[in-house]
Amino acid sequence: MKRPASRGLPLVELIVAMAIVALLVLAAAPSFTAAITNQRIRGTAEAVLSGIQLARSEAVSRNARVRFQLTSTLDGSCVLSTAGANWVVNLDPNAKANEVEGLCDRAPDDANAPFILQTRPATGAGGMVVAATQASLVFNGLGRLAEVPAGNVAVDISNPAGGACAETGGEVTCLRIVVSPLGQARMCNPDPNLPAGDPRIC
Repeated sequence: MKRPASRGLPLVELIVAMAIVALLVLAAAPSFTAAITNQRIRGTAEAVLSGIQLARSEAVSRNARVRFQLTSTLDGSCVLSTAGANWVVNLDPNAKANEVEGLCDRAPDDANAPFILQTRPATGAGGMVVAATQASLVFNGLGRLAEVPAGNVAVDISNPAGGACAETGGEVTCLRIVVSPLGQARMCNPDPNLPAGDPRIC
């Protein structure tokens, strides 16, 4: 009498296969972590860049001063902050009188002070760090910075909790938003090790 053919893998082969899969997952884990951190940094950078571009486009379309502001929070205790990842865009007819400190919880309303057009909370949670050279940018009807800085305004986005930036020898791609005195904003990579002519370089 013939024995029935065995079906499936023997226990030893199954254990070996599972061990190999576990080793591959462990080996790839650092790459997955860096990829997630890079995605969070990019998300935060894109959110800040979209706020700056919104302020500039509103200034041009309305032919009016429009202010972009980084804030600590979006509630009634908000203050301008060069480390804030939240932002508020509002009309700015009276120059600095329309900073939104303490008023970030107001609903968008372009007819009443503080003339908020749009707000956006911080994105990319999990240790995101924003470091800007200015917390507030005012665009005029030509799309230029009305309060002209001495040079470019930079907003650096990193995530030290997720790893060191590539420019300091780490694996994380940190990003920078650069706004020229003419109001042009772009996202770039501050890593000086990128090859000359690379369009990503700052």
